[in-house]
Amino acid sequence: MRQITAPELAERLADPQGGKPLLLDVREPAEFAICRIEGSQLMPMATVPARQTELDPDDEIVVICHHGSRSAHVCMFLERQGFSKVINLAGGVAAWAAQVDPTMPQY
Repeated sequence: MRQITAPELAERLADPQGGKPLLLDVREPAEFAICRIEGSQLMPMATVPARQTELDPDDEIVVICHHGSRSAHVCMFLERQGFSKVINLAGGVAAWAAQVDPTMPQY
């Protein structure tokens, strides 16, 4: 499974020439309401199997959760379903808040 760090993702998102990956946040709605990376799409982990058809298997997808564990499980699931460009955000939104955006609320 591929991983990306919060600073690496921030650099990719800031690059006007680069293609932007889909940011798939697999936390729960209450967590998403507290904080999120701008532009991310909410799809709680438990709903991914039923909603995977909403995703394009050819798109680059960065999967996000609180600390990186749930997102790693979703990455492994999507890879088994034929998604070839899934990337786990190492450390999740907690790492994003600590390393990229210290103004982001934490929980």
